[in-house]
Amino acid sequence: MRRIQEADRISSAESGSSKSAPPDFDNLVQVYRWMEYSSFGPYLERCRFWFLGAVGERRHALVLGDGDGRFTARLLAQSPDLRVHAIDGSAGMLAALRRRARRYADRLTTEQADLRRWWPAAQTAAPEIIVSHFFLDCLTTEEVAALATRLAGSCAPNALWLVSEFAIPVTGWMQRVARPLITLLYRAFRLLTNLGPQRLPDYAAALEASGWRLEAERQHLHGLLVSQLWRAPKS
Repeated sequence: MRRIQEADRISSAESGSSKSAPPDFDNLVQVYRWMEYSSFGPYLERCRFWFLGAVGERRHALVLGDGDGRFTARLLAQSPDLRVHAIDGSAGMLAALRRRARRYADRLTTEQADLRRWWPAAQTAAPEIIVSHFFLDCLTTEEVAALATRLAGSCAPNALWLVSEFAIPVTGWMQRVARPLITLLYRAFRLLTNLGPQRLPDYAAALEASGWRLEAERQHLHGLLVSQLWRAPKS
């Protein structure tokens, strides 16, 4: 079996930072998928894969916080010329991702880093595709804006960013359900992982302020979940 290439380095920018400790998802590795299916059925997975076809023939992808790696494995399977660099703050989740994507070991590198502090390495290929599925909700609006600005300055021209997230619908009966449900989810993940933020960030405003442009969106579960496709700022 080929060895999976591992960067798995802790960003040096983390040392001496005043930010709080990142959430710890290691204890959820074995149950994460079952927690997801028992609460939302297939909808989170459907949300992740909605814009998979937009990857096309791009060669370099940056995947942020993919959890147990289901999206990464499918991305590598459908795109034989694509190389993926996956970043996560959880060593356990990265290990699960590598196991799931082991057939594509020669096209995968991983890095353990707190993405609130992470900076793109100068020697790394500029990503043409950026992916964050149910990760931005672990950040504050300010942290999303800072990350989006860093990525805008380091990605390839015309890069795409695939985003899947929870949302509170503007109108309709799901709005009344979404608010308490999302509050409950945040409280649960604070207990389970020590997650700091306790409300959804305004990530769309943060991306727009950083120059990213929303090109397409698909709502799921009456607007509780959204799949989005964003394009990098014009250089």
